[in-house]
Amino acid sequence: MQDRRERTHMASPPQNEDGTYTGFIKVHLKLRRPVTVPAGIRPQSIYDAIKEVNLAATTDKRTSFYLPLDAIKQLHISSTTTVSEVIQGLLKKFMVVDNPQKFALFKRIHKDGQVFFQKLSIADCPLYLRLLAGPDNDVLSFVLKENETGEVEWDAFSIPELQNFLTILEKEEQDKIQQVQKKYDKFRQKLEEALRESQGKPG
Repeated sequence: MQDRRERTHMASPPQNEDGTYTGFIKVHLKLRRPVTVPAGIRPQSIYDAIKEVNLAATTDKRTSFYLPLDAIKQLHISSTTTVSEVIQGLLKKFMVVDNPQKFALFKRIHKDGQVFFQKLSIADCPLYLRLLAGPDNDVLSFVLKENETGEVEWDAFSIPELQNFLTILEKEEQDKIQQVQKKYDKFRQKLEEALRESQGKPG
């Protein structure tokens, strides 16, 4: 009887007529940097969620705040829903207006007492991976993190952010130029002093 219950618990959800499956996945949010959201917007209501009202589009004002570390969000998706669509869905639920390219979905795997993180491709299908691994979150779970590829995704930044980067770079450039000029001015001064002393000595 116990084995039958375990097999029932491990069974896949019913298959749809088109051959796909639908089900829930849980995503842990581990974001170390603040996210951008509309300023002065009321929390999304059930009516807004059902009608798919985009509250973020009702104002141009923006503010930033930190999402609770390791918050968990549950999404109802199909076995063909991609990582890209999952990320967009998560951002929409939290009314985050940052570019989705700033984020990446990872699968967290527990194996031999160790935890491994693997970045998923935007074309991967999380529910399909969930079905293959089984329902145990200790075996496989999903984590949303910042997309840190080692390469700067310039398309992910807004024009004001890029302009701010340019301002910072210009300031750093000017500071560096001044440091080099001071260094060589001091070196030139010492050379000129040494030259004058050498010329003032009797031959």
